[in-house]
Amino acid sequence: MLSKAFEGSVDYLQILDENGQVDQSLMPADLNDAKLIDMLKWMLFARAADAKALSLQRQGIAVTYAPLLGQEATQIGTALAMRRQDIFVPNFRQHGVLLARGMPLYNFYLSARGFEDANKVSEPINATCFCVPVASQMPHSAGIAFALKYLGRDAVAVGFVGDGGTSEGDFYEALNFAGVWKAPLVAVIENNQWAISVPRIKQTAAQTLAQKGFAAGLRCIQVDGNDVIAVYKAMTDAIAASKDGPTLIECVTYRMSMHTTADDPTRYRSDAEVEAWSKKDPIERLRKFLTAKGLWSAEAEAKLAEENLKKIDEAVELAVQFKPDPKSMFENVYSFMPDALQREMDDAAAANFWQ
Repeated sequence: MLSKAFEGSVDYLQILDENGQVDQSLMPADLNDAKLIDMLKWMLFARAADAKALSLQRQGIAVTYAPLLGQEATQIGTALAMRRQDIFVPNFRQHGVLLARGMPLYNFYLSARGFEDANKVSEPINATCFCVPVASQMPHSAGIAFALKYLGRDAVAVGFVGDGGTSEGDFYEALNFAGVWKAPLVAVIENNQWAISVPRIKQTAAQTLAQKGFAAGLRCIQVDGNDVIAVYKAMTDAIAASKDGPTLIECVTYRMSMHTTADDPTRYRSDAEVEAWSKKDPIERLRKFLTAKGLWSAEAEAKLAEENLKKIDEAVELAVQFKPDPKSMFENVYSFMPDALQREMDDAAAANFWQ
């Protein structure tokens, strides 16, 4: 006997297309005009803050930096759909999510300058720190999701991973754990087509990255990652369904800039490819939609740009003036100060290490 043991398919969601046209039948009911304008404002803010961080790195003021240019819809759509009690687990590029969830701009630029003090915030934003090792944050997100379920909290863990990270064992192990325990995890694949210089087509033979969640028992969907409304809806739906288990969302987007400032993308991808993706710009399509509805204008954007620049310049000035306390390298490493580390700190102080 030969019968079908499993058969599945992945839905693709797009609500706002490249021309600024919306499929009203899929429009989230809670997205009123004010929220749509807020989406555009946050994307413009994230892009402006990102551009400044890249400029600072080129001036030698900031350290190696991973730009988010082109991925604003994936990040802002996610951030605005999340609730305050939900916990965000980033890798190294989700500056937009963190800013929209309340990370002070000053802290963002401290981070760009390489100071761990950037992780000290006056008000909690329910997020873990940036994680550079590829996909190692995914088991953390699954563990946090399990803890939330164990404690009976109405919250989800949202873990971000890149297309390259989906080839790592950590990614599969996290999904498997979350699927078995029906943990409230929303795993977001920020598929920007390139894992440094390795293209998506050489990363996996899977037709979609979303389908990688099937084996772990997750709900899986692929979304136009340059459509902030579609990302918002997919995330909202995933949070609503989290009581029944985890969801995997693949956001198809594009990294318009370099992987990091240590990278030269012109060595491995064509100008024609970048130009084709530039026509799918996430900000431009929402701008077209809001302008057509009479909700946005060039004058409004110019005023916002001026306000954003003022905020950014003030935050940068403070970040440039920051002087770290060398003792901080010993603090916050453990939940308590081990004797060995205490002796090292005492020896350093006795030797006037930080004079």
